[in-house]
Amino acid sequence: MYKTAFLFPGQGAQYVGMAKDFYEQVEESKEVFERANKVLDFDVIKMCFEENEELNQTEYTQAAMVTACVSILEAVKKKGIKADITAGLSLGEYAALVANDVLSFEDAVTLVRKRGIYMSNEVPNGEGGMAAILGLDADVIERICKEVETETNMCVQPANYNCPGQIVISGKKEAVVIACDKLKEAGAKRALELKVSGPFHSALLEGAGAKLGNELQNVTVNPMSIPYVCNAKAEIVTDIAQTKELLEKQVYSPVRWQQTMELMIANGVTTFVEIGPGKTLSGFLKKIDKAVTVINIEKIEDLEKLEGIVC
Repeated sequence: MYKTAFLFPGQGAQYVGMAKDFYEQVEESKEVFERANKVLDFDVIKMCFEENEELNQTEYTQAAMVTACVSILEAVKKKGIKADITAGLSLGEYAALVANDVLSFEDAVTLVRKRGIYMSNEVPNGEGGMAAILGLDADVIERICKEVETETNMCVQPANYNCPGQIVISGKKEAVVIACDKLKEAGAKRALELKVSGPFHSALLEGAGAKLGNELQNVTVNPMSIPYVCNAKAEIVTDIAQTKELLEKQVYSPVRWQQTMELMIANGVTTFVEIGPGKTLSGFLKKIDKAVTVINIEKIEDLEKLEGIVC
């Protein structure tokens, strides 16, 4: 049984200024940014704290987000707060693997830099698409996506199971548009096309996953201090031998976030600490189970919320 979980957000939560107060006021947090700059081929401090357009580009976003999340994590650890289990949404899984000691921070941030590049380059810009489907059951979305794939011979599939009533689909842009029309006819409250650079977490990114898999062969995975729940299967992982394969598969597989949270709750987690920019994961959790305690640590003053946690 687990009691406290650390959660880490994914792409889309980033903004200029994220983690800046931690960088300025917590020495351990500042060191994370400095360590990132030593291994990355761009200035992540400047990227995160000064106005720019690159932060929202996938090839930069992923490394910047992991750096910001781990920077805030260091401040949480300094408060003496410990987790029993971790998880992260998509690229957030890398911060979760730093939190449970499976990956060194340097390896994690280097990997997501390459992951972002591979994901950006795998499908030509404009050929892929994603859409958020609101107010429709998963089985209906899955069925209609399969029907569209059969009819068009183009990829479209669920990519993110976020929470009840919110699932994101991904694939060939034309197929996503057709699926959106059919899903609205089937009763979806809304079908919103997303402004993204590619069909993330779809079969169209298998090539990117393979490239990342090659990079992972050169990375050392360490014994985990606590378990984590993986995106690709929504299963508790206690054996690091699975980690590299799961990270490769994660690139082109659906993110089963709702199932991940339900699994954690079923295994006794009552307190969830979201560490990083935004409140996306906290919002999902409130729709999954209102009975659990959800704490978001985004700003340095949020650390006060941790005072009541008993580790």
